Amino acid sequence: MTDIRKRIDDRSARVGVIGQGYVGLPLALVFREAGFRVTGFDLDAGKVAALMRGESYIKHIGPERVAAAVASGSFSATTNFDLLRECDAIFICVPTPLGAHREPDNSYIHATAREIAKRLRPGQLVVLESTTYPGTTDGEVQPILGQTGLHTPDDYFLAFSPEREDPGRRDFTTKSIPKVVGGVNPESTEVAALLYGAALDKVVPVATSRVAESAKLLENIFRSVNIALVNELKVIFDRMDIDVWEVIEAAKSKPFGFMPFYPGPGLGGHCIPLDPFYLSWKAAEYGDWARFIELAGEVNTRMPRHVVSKAMAALNEQGKALKGARVLVLGLAYKANIDDDRESPSYEILELLRDSGALADYCDPLFPAARKGRKHELTLSTVPCTPQVFASYDAVVVSTAHDVFKNAALYGDVKLVIDTRNIIAPLFSGKRMPFRLVKA
Repeated sequence: MTDIRKRIDDRSARVGVIGQGYVGLPLALVFREAGFRVTGFDLDAGKVAALMRGESYIKHIGPERVAAAVASGSFSATTNFDLLRECDAIFICVPTPLGAHREPDNSYIHATAREIAKRLRPGQLVVLESTTYPGTTDGEVQPILGQTGLHTPDDYFLAFSPEREDPGRRDFTTKSIPKVVGGVNPESTEVAALLYGAALDKVVPVATSRVAESAKLLENIFRSVNIALVNELKVIFDRMDIDVWEVIEAAKSKPFGFMPFYPGPGLGGHCIPLDPFYLSWKAAEYGDWARFIELAGEVNTRMPRHVVSKAMAALNEQGKALKGARVLVLGLAYKANIDDDRESPSYEILELLRDSGALADYCDPLFPAARKGRKHELTLSTVPCTPQVFASYDAVVVSTAHDVFKNAALYGDVKLVIDTRNIIAPLFSGKRMPFRLVKA
């Protein structure tokens, strides 16, 4: 511990980050900018080559930041995992998807732990950042590392610290978001907190890795349940001819006891649609049933069908069937102004429209072509974002609130708009809409 503390204090510790995606790359850059030598590891040779050219493949991480890191000589990227031996601290930032039946898939964590175990040496710190269920760090990663004959805390340190990335957010960054840290023993907590504290603004140590794992799940379950609540209220209020968006605006005028959440076409991103089910799966192992989690999941996952149903009804009122109709979906990203389409509800909306016989396309300047996802593979490319193109469709569905779509001129000759994000009405405040607007 004395040695690694000294190396952290004088910035001579070498940091390795496994996984150079939305979590790993910003983490690597923050530690580089704090004065550490950093190596980014990834299996994707294309990503590694791009980074070494000083390029960024993530929109909200500017290429100038990557180029500066490479030019400094204190950041490099590689596919050679043997270089893990040279690292004093190793962060695991790999995917944790769900299987076909919503069961957790920790295979990436296990595979990464085995790669680390092949090179594990005394004095190293290993930190898991991938979201998972309580008990993964001490119950799954630790036994894999223990097969080397090394033990924590005598030989190495092991902790969990949940990632809290929110792509595209400007008021908080990787550096300024408080970092929860929990080790499998007090010594590991101390070392991990010391390292994070050398690069980040605030560190929040907790008693164990299981507390840290659970904190991350609580954060995402809280959002999932509250979004499900407001999505359910949207459907109910719609039948009562009440605008849920106006209701939310009125409710949030209360200065205490209320926090606004907003409806949408469904959940997207890697966290909220997936992470809560990690806990519900684990709860069943203990004979308990996470009914709030399951119910929220049920409500949120049916929202794309609600959107398509609203589109169908709106087209019917205009004397046109959904089958054979030309429908344009605006946005593939799961949230506004980012190039992240993981678990985006737009994919399911497009698929449901096509299954219903509609001629469905999408428009998203950030995605020239639709990418293969966990559940969907659409062979589509974006159409141009112009008034002429929009006017050629029978209906336009707003699925993502990109700023580029907040241009009233785009909708001048549109016939029907189904808006899931409440961006259209404000564009025409005090003006007559030349089309029919349906909020979904």
